[in-house]
Amino acid sequence: MKLFEWLSNLDRRIIYLLVGLVVTTLLLLKVVMPIRISEEVKMAYNEIDRLPPNSIVFISIDYDAASEPELQPMLIALLRHCFQKDIKVILSGQWALGLPLGEIALNKVAKEYKKEYGKDYVNIGYRPGLTALMVGIGREIRDFYATDYKGMPLDSFPFMRNVHNYNDIDILVGLEAGATGDAWVMYAGARFNQKIILGATGVVAPDLYPYLQAKQIAGIIAGLQGAAEYETLVKKAGTGILGMPAQSAVHGLIVIFIIISNIAFLLTKKRR
Repeated sequence: MKLFEWLSNLDRRIIYLLVGLVVTTLLLLKVVMPIRISEEVKMAYNEIDRLPPNSIVFISIDYDAASEPELQPMLIALLRHCFQKDIKVILSGQWALGLPLGEIALNKVAKEYKKEYGKDYVNIGYRPGLTALMVGIGREIRDFYATDYKGMPLDSFPFMRNVHNYNDIDILVGLEAGATGDAWVMYAGARFNQKIILGATGVVAPDLYPYLQAKQIAGIIAGLQGAAEYETLVKKAGTGILGMPAQSAVHGLIVIFIIISNIAFLLTKKRR
């Protein structure tokens, strides 16, 4: 009984310390666990995998540093897949603070696959407007993105000379930490019939499944689990695969503490 009384009054800082130790230990040891591939991630992977070389994939960075742990691994895995297939990548974003994260990922993966800026990929940056921009791209992308993020005209890049609107983009990928994915579906998908894949944080992802069931999007990559699944399909381990054991262990630890705290509460209540 005294044990449960002590546990019921346990300093929360001890719990934080235990969580930190579990996460740090598993990340340092680089523990890997089996990853089951979900159907929605497989659908997303297959859509990109069947594209021929020199196809165009438009990736929108719709997140910032707060959601980086879940969405950045997705971006890196998607870029690796595209560059493996010699697919051209256009990077943009509706969240201005997310564009530096996109640039970091581009520089990292392009170096791995010896891809050249302007020839294999381009970063056209951020423009305000959101829904007006999404509709405007359906007419002419240069109405909003006349230059890349460095100020270079789009037509100075060979593959961009043939990209004018959604008709020239094979797949649009939105990486979402909010409601921007809904706007892509409503404006780019419903109005212009653009094929869309959405990646999202674990909190946002459940709201996207109706779009998948209605066939308004072609696949979903959900949370760190989804990132780990995509990394598995690409056959290149990243922070998704390496982060899953730590995330799973912390979830288990929290469940254990919830069970212990409830038992302690009931026993001490009965004693009183």
